[in-house]
Amino acid sequence: MPLTFAPPPKDKVELETGSAFTPRFDEKGLVTAVVTDALDGVLLMVAHMNAEALALTIDTGVAHYYSRSRNRLWKKGESSGNLQTVKEIRTDCDQDAVWLKVTVAGHDATCHTGRRSCFYRTVGVEEGKATASIDDDHRHFDPADIYGQR
Repeated sequence: MPLTFAPPPKDKVELETGSAFTPRFDEKGLVTAVVTDALDGVLLMVAHMNAEALALTIDTGVAHYYSRSRNRLWKKGESSGNLQTVKEIRTDCDQDAVWLKVTVAGHDATCHTGRRSCFYRTVGVEEGKATASIDDDHRHFDPADIYGQR
């Protein structure tokens, strides 16, 4: 029987301190998922989960997400081999976000660009304009080999 979630309680104290995990999905049926490396804490990615993705993640121990751009469920690493094994799931105080601590298989890369983290650029200001500078240009795999793209 697939895992289901009860609606969040109306009582704020119960929501914030009760033992029931009752995720508060937004109007599109999604919660934000923050994903870090379980071993060193590096921020790997931020994604979204619908109830099915969250239930599959809890049931299987492998991270599943909902792609807003493709409008479909996706098992992270299914194409690349960089599956994310979930070591711990946390929820925030009002249960509208989850934090996954994972280990990454395969190339140990999370980003579709081949980098370890999706957060490989630093935002700054140069001559009065916002800039994004690449801090991590090490590719763990070639995206063209995995996804057939350039």
